[in-house]
Amino acid sequence: MELTPPKEKVDAVPAQSVAPAYDVQEAQDVVFKPNEGPQTDFLSSSEREVLYGGAAGGGKSYAMLADPLHGLNNANFSGLLVRHTTEELRELIQKSQELYPRAIPGIKWSERKSQWISPRGGRLWMSYLDKDMDVTRYQGQAFNWIGFDELTQWSSPYAWDYMRSRLRSAYAKELGLYMRATTNPGGAGHQWVKKMFIDPSPSREPFWATNIETGDTITFPKGHTKEGEPLFKRRFIPASLFDNPYLAEGGDYEAMLLSLPEHQRKQLLDGNWDVNEGAAFPEFNRKIHVVDPFKIPQSWSRFRACDYGYGSHTGVLWLAVSPSDQLIVYRELYCSKVTATDLADMILDAEQEDGTIRYGVLDSSLWHKRGDTGPSLAEQMNMKGCRWRPSDRSRGSRVAGKNELHRRLQVDEFTDEPRLVFMSTCINTISQLPALPLDKNNSEDVDTKSEDHLYDALRYGIMTRPRSSIWDFNPATQRSGFQASDPTFGY
Repeated sequence: MELTPPKEKVDAVPAQSVAPAYDVQEAQDVVFKPNEGPQTDFLSSSEREVLYGGAAGGGKSYAMLADPLHGLNNANFSGLLVRHTTEELRELIQKSQELYPRAIPGIKWSERKSQWISPRGGRLWMSYLDKDMDVTRYQGQAFNWIGFDELTQWSSPYAWDYMRSRLRSAYAKELGLYMRATTNPGGAGHQWVKKMFIDPSPSREPFWATNIETGDTITFPKGHTKEGEPLFKRRFIPASLFDNPYLAEGGDYEAMLLSLPEHQRKQLLDGNWDVNEGAAFPEFNRKIHVVDPFKIPQSWSRFRACDYGYGSHTGVLWLAVSPSDQLIVYRELYCSKVTATDLADMILDAEQEDGTIRYGVLDSSLWHKRGDTGPSLAEQMNMKGCRWRPSDRSRGSRVAGKNELHRRLQVDEFTDEPRLVFMSTCINTISQLPALPLDKNNSEDVDTKSEDHLYDALRYGIMTRPRSSIWDFNPATQRSGFQASDPTFGY
């Protein structure tokens, strides 16, 4: 983004669907001049939620700082711009201190409140959101503009979704309601950001907001006066180094990006969202590991695995063992805010046509009791008839599980097939597994801050070492010779 010299007056950033509250040319001599193309598109977008992202060097941070200028000089404007950590926030504050006083003469920065205050009273807070619980700092507050810089640094959509509830204003008709984000591909939140902004629609085209778990358009609920109508629109605007002529000039920065390892180069130079830097399972290949749905023979052994979480997410996977010992993940359940007993009912309903489920393996922490409060969550589910055995959470089990998954993803030299496949209906598992990043501090494990609930369920399941020997297979009795590694639990 160019800063124009004082002697030359230019138009400010293009207006959104709501006209600016003041004449920029009369208010200042130095203003932003957005680069033509994506940067201008981002600053003129009228959709409720917009992501400006992709390749490095596209002028994303400057565009994010410029966007609140549409309303900052309005007395009723209330905005919030966040980064993931305080250190990253300092960098953003420094850039704003270079730019804002030149864009709006008389604007003041309050270090104590971490807030910009325009001469007419508009306010822009600059803060951080490190942990999910940090969102509680904004309870009861209202903003008409919220920005997230480097969105994929948040490992889950929790902060984004919660802050949407803070997007409210008595002056919404005058100023609009906007959420804005910038980012590169990669990072702990790569997958959920991709599902929210990239997958639903071609780049640059506005689309109705969708549920990232189901892909369905979010609509007003039954009984509402607008029942069935879509809620609001989103848009993804891709950035490119070559959209920023000032940084692309000379080719030095491009040369630096070209020198990066392949994963990083595809992300930061090409803006490719189909690769994830430091992927924990690079051997995963949709062409090899994803199969069309088919009817599982009743003679094949079936079992399930679950990683439970009420406040985050619960992941349940159903697996079948073929006579050649191949594991087939044939069903998934991915949900949140579901009690253990309700989950048991949901699981049993899903299994009505499955026949015998030999056993289930569940996160062992669900057997923990706190005082004399009655049965554990696992025991409550068992009493419902949804039976479980505890997962292996011994020392080293996480690494061992990851290694076993690597082995399962390999193609068997005798059958020429992978030892693990997923039916295409398991959309969340197929989406999350290749996006899982490695732990930066432990390359033998995945990043536990990422979306790993279905991965944990898969790990619990495969570590039961299910086997089905073709020599023991007896179609007459529909028995497969199945054996679990731990014979203590006979189910």
